[in-house]
Amino acid sequence: MTAGHREDERHGDGTTARGPDATAVARALADSRTLWELVVRRADLTPGARALIQAADDPADDESLTFGELREHAERTAAGLCARGVRPEHTVAWQLPSRIETVVLSLALARLGARQTPLLPGHGEREVALALRTTGAAWYVHPGRRHGTDYAALADRVRERHGVAPRTLTAGEALAEPEPTAGPPPPPPPPPPPADGTQVRWIYWTSGTTAAPCGVRHTDRSLLAGGSCLAHALRPVPDDVGSIAFPYAHIGGPDYLVMLLLYGFPAVLFEKFALPGALAGYRRHGVTTAGGSTAFYSMFLAQQRARPGERLIPSLRLLAGGGAPKPPELYHEVVAELGCRLAHGYGMTEAPMITMGSPDDTPEQLATTEGRPPPGMEIRVTAPDGTPLPTGSEGEIRLRGEAVCHGYLDPRRTAEAFDAEGFLLTGDLGRVLDSGHLVLTGRTKDIIIRKGENISAKEIEHFLYRHPAVADAAVIGLPDPERGERVCAVVEQPAGAARITLQEVAAHLRDAGLATYKLPEQVEVVEALPRSGTLRKVLKYKLRERFSGAAEAAGSGGPG
Repeated sequence: MTAGHREDERHGDGTTARGPDATAVARALADSRTLWELVVRRADLTPGARALIQAADDPADDESLTFGELREHAERTAAGLCARGVRPEHTVAWQLPSRIETVVLSLALARLGARQTPLLPGHGEREVALALRTTGAAWYVHPGRRHGTDYAALADRVRERHGVAPRTLTAGEALAEPEPTAGPPPPPPPPPPPADGTQVRWIYWTSGTTAAPCGVRHTDRSLLAGGSCLAHALRPVPDDVGSIAFPYAHIGGPDYLVMLLLYGFPAVLFEKFALPGALAGYRRHGVTTAGGSTAFYSMFLAQQRARPGERLIPSLRLLAGGGAPKPPELYHEVVAELGCRLAHGYGMTEAPMITMGSPDDTPEQLATTEGRPPPGMEIRVTAPDGTPLPTGSEGEIRLRGEAVCHGYLDPRRTAEAFDAEGFLLTGDLGRVLDSGHLVLTGRTKDIIIRKGENISAKEIEHFLYRHPAVADAAVIGLPDPERGERVCAVVEQPAGAARITLQEVAAHLRDAGLATYKLPEQVEVVEALPRSGTLRKVLKYKLRERFSGAAEAAGSGGPG
C-alpha cells in the first residue's frame, strides 16, 4: 500500500483562519532552490522582523538578530571564511552549541556552497575522529572550552591518537571579520552563491540508537522539504515565538530554521536546556510553540505538576515534536494540565520530517497517530519481502520523496537501506489509516521472538506507561537458551515510588488484557534510562549490553 497526503481541501487555497497571507507566502517561498536563496528571500520580505533570540541566564545578556541582520552576518562570515582559505570544495566540521553564532556560521557555509558536517556538542573523541576521517574534513570549528569540555584538547587527542588533523578554528575566529591587509593581494571575494540545491552539502550523523554513528547525506532541497512539512502542518503565524532547546547540530536544527524562514517568526535558542532554569526564558520571550520530543513533554508536565494552580508558560499554545514514540495518555495529560495543544510527528536523520500532526486534526488523531505525510512524501507499508500491503495492514514502513536523504557515506549501507524502486527501508513498523494518518507500532528490531511468537516491545511499553509506579519504560529482548529471547522490562520510576516487582508488572499487564505469552519474564529498575543527548531517545542497545548477562533466575515468575 502506498500513501501520499493530498492537501486538505479546506486549505487548498493556502489560507487558514490564523494567517492566510503568511501561509500563502510560505508556500511560495518553499520553492527556493537552496537554503541560502530562502534566507535572502525572507530577508528581503521582512528585514526588520526578529529571527533569532538567545536566551541567557541574565536577561541583560539576551541577544537577538532580525532576518536582515541574519543575512548580513552570514555574508560577512562567508567573506571571512573565504579569506582564511575555506573553499566550496572543502568539508567543514563544526561542533558548536545552540547559539545564534552557530546558525550564522552554518548559513555562511551554505552561502559559500561548502559541505558541512554538524557534530553534537556531546560527541567525544571517537565520534569526532570518525566524522573527521570519513568526511575528509579540511576544517574543524569548535567553541574552545565550553561547559567543562576543552574542545581544543579534544582536537589534539584526535590528531595524536587517530591521525586526523584538519585545520582548526574556534567559533570566535571563524566568525571574526578578516583584518585588512597592508598591501596586495587583497583577500579573494566569496564565489557566487550556489544555485543547485540538489548537491550533497550536508552530512548529519545518526542519533546514536545504534552503537556506531553513521553519516547521512543531505542536500539543501531535502532539508527544505523536511522543514516545509513541519511548517505547513503546524501553520504558524508571524506573531508566534518558537524555541530551539535541542542541539542545533541535530537534523531538527535546519528543520526548525526552514520553518522560521518560511513563516517569518522568531525562535528562542537555549544553549543548554534544563528545567526549571530555562522556564524564565520561555516566559520572558512569550514562547507560543515549544517542543523537542516525548521526553521534553514529560519534563514540562513534571514542572507543571510542581506548580499547581498556575500556568507553567502562560503564552504557550502548542507543543510539537517527534523523534520518539508518544503514549496516547501523554497527549491527554499535556492538553489537560499544560493547557495547550500537542502535535507529534515522525522523523529520522534520514528523512527529517516524514509525517506531522496538525492542530486541525481531531484529538483522537493527535493522540494515537503521528500525523499525515506532506505532498511529495510516499509511505509504503510492506511485508518483509517488500510486497505492498493493503490500507490498514501493519508492516514495514518504506519512504520515497524529496525529504529523504541521498544515502550514507558508506555505500554498502546505502545499498542495504534502499530497495529497487528507491524506497528507504526505515526499520519501523506501522500502518496507514484511511484518513492518511500514520500509526507507528514498533521497530523491526523491537520485535521480540519468544518461542516462535512475535512480540511488539512498543505494545508492552504502552501498557506499562499506564502503571502509576512507572515513569517510563523500555522493553527489550534478551538472549535465552530455552526461549530464544526473553522479554525484559526496564523501568524508570517516579520519585518516592515503592520498587515495582515482576509480579506487580505481570498482574497489571494481565488486567490490561495483554496475552500471557507477552508478559515480561524479567523486570529491571534503573534510576534513569540511557538516552541520546539530542531528542532524548532511549538507547536500547545499551540496555541489552547491560542486562544480557543477567541471571536467568531474574525471570522467575514469568510465563513458561
